[in-house]
Amino acid sequence: MENVKMYSPWVVFANEVKKLFDRDNEVHVDYSDDDLLLKVYVDNQDKYEALSRLLPAEKEFGNVTLSISVVPSNRDYDKASDVELFKKAFDGNPAVDNIVTYPSPFGDVTYVEFNRRVVSVDADDMSDPRGYKSTLYQDIAKEIFSADHIFFCTSESLSF
Repeated sequence: MENVKMYSPWVVFANEVKKLFDRDNEVHVDYSDDDLLLKVYVDNQDKYEALSRLLPAEKEFGNVTLSISVVPSNRDYDKASDVELFKKAFDGNPAVDNIVTYPSPFGDVTYVEFNRRVVSVDADDMSDPRGYKSTLYQDIAKEIFSADHIFFCTSESLSF
């Protein structure tokens, strides 16, 4: 247990956002514990617009509020649907295998299918000697995003 650290829930959240986008060359995540600020730098305008609408501006953890900023600065948004936003946000991200929409009696339902692989996030998990929380990309996405009729799941094919 050489590297076990205690992480606050907002640091774990920041680590999850970093992990979700760590394989995407167009998204870079930076966290400042001093300012309680999570900055998401996006090099692609479509992804920027999508993430600036999908990510909350703040996330509360009890009496602590984490501010979330998507950079560059805002501009007028088109009227893209949540499905279009998720497609833009994850375009080219190797963590996502597919985004599919199916009709249902309750309206269209969209699934964001993530790679079938376990990822490790720096957290304060005392059950791991490195303090990692092992999870799936779908679980990270469920923690970060919320959208009606959008579900996060794991692809049935193996990818490495």
